[in-house]
Amino acid sequence: MPTRIQKEARRESMLLNMGPSHPAMHGTIRIMLELDGERILNSEVEVGYLHRGFEKICENRTYFNLLPYTDRLNYVSPLINNLGYVMTIEKMLGLEVPEHAQYIRVIMSELSRISDHLTCLAAMAMECGAFTVFLYKIKAREFIWDFIERTTGARMTTSYIRIGGVRANLHEGWREDLIKAVKETRLVLKDVHALLDKNKIFLNRTRDIAVVSPEMAINYGWTGPCLRSTGVYYDVRKAYPYLVYDQIDFEVPLGERGDNFDRYMVRMLEMEQSLRIIEQAMKKLPDRSPASELNTEGLEPAEAIKMARVRQPEKKVKLSPNLQGMEKENYPLILTSDRRYIMPPKEDVYTTIEGLIRHFKYFMRGHGIRPPKGEVYFSVEGGNGELGYYIVSDGSDKPYRLHLRAPCFHIVSALEEMIQGHYIADVIPTFGSLNMIGGELDR
Repeated sequence: MPTRIQKEARRESMLLNMGPSHPAMHGTIRIMLELDGERILNSEVEVGYLHRGFEKICENRTYFNLLPYTDRLNYVSPLINNLGYVMTIEKMLGLEVPEHAQYIRVIMSELSRISDHLTCLAAMAMECGAFTVFLYKIKAREFIWDFIERTTGARMTTSYIRIGGVRANLHEGWREDLIKAVKETRLVLKDVHALLDKNKIFLNRTRDIAVVSPEMAINYGWTGPCLRSTGVYYDVRKAYPYLVYDQIDFEVPLGERGDNFDRYMVRMLEMEQSLRIIEQAMKKLPDRSPASELNTEGLEPAEAIKMARVRQPEKKVKLSPNLQGMEKENYPLILTSDRRYIMPPKEDVYTTIEGLIRHFKYFMRGHGIRPPKGEVYFSVEGGNGELGYYIVSDGSDKPYRLHLRAPCFHIVSALEEMIQGHYIADVIPTFGSLNMIGGELDR
């Protein structure tokens, strides 16, 4: 079937496919361009090359077991995907999360936001020819991901934020690692500002290119950095505060023109604000957790568990691989007190019949987490904007319906109008400034 563009194409114009194999299209977007020379007369954006069936899969997974699927949405900032989902479930269940865990969530979310913005601007700069900027930003991202890996055990697909809290406390020595990551990221941001902010080539590629008015952005449903680049003050962390964001001092950077350069600059300034948030959250957390004071090297598992209970840190205990990473001592800090909705600690599962029964019932079909009948919507501020989950519960252990409000979809919807009248070369920085993430867009 001919596309809309093919039907409307003028006799003297040329039709050109840009993507999905074009490197700047990330393998998931096809743009049919109608050209007069190199000027774009009309275009049609086609998505769906990475359709994962996320929402349908979730209807056949339990509330706990579908958590890893959220990692694969915006896979550059998976911790925020986890957060949005678990906070939606917590709203359904009426769960209270310990403040300690809330600060950990804030730190991990802001690290993810920085990672997301670094990746977006690194790709945008590289596609414009600024390969040095790409290397600098990926270097900074490595410090961020190293910290995330030490705490969660994974760099990207973490599944770290759990219903009722977080999976584990921050790793031992986390403060020094985080201070180093913040310091190195600040140095990179300073270098990138020096390289790009007044670079004539970069300014020519971004200034007054793909200008979006506040009215146009709102009509398309834009949120996040792209919306704020047009001068609209909207941030979910400020408009509908969650976790402990209302106790933290930070600003919301705004743009003036809504062009490619403003989208770049807003993300750069947001990273600096995220670093401020992280530093404030660090001051609220103790250096060491109760569990980290136990030095575990030397004894058999049964003795190790006994010593953990009687709190004898002077003895060294060597744990079985099945019991390494024990978090029972940290449960009051990192997980809700409602035992119905959290997994029992390994110490109990492997040593008590009650713990084993709780573990089995948590994962057995028809048991586990079963929210009351009803529907709920909750959103957080993701890397690209408002990331919301709408869940309908029928009282079973699986969602009757789960819908994701993905910010990418609304942003990419405006691409046709943004590039009209510009040149082919302008598509590259414009598309890069939108930060399209395939897993989120083609969910």
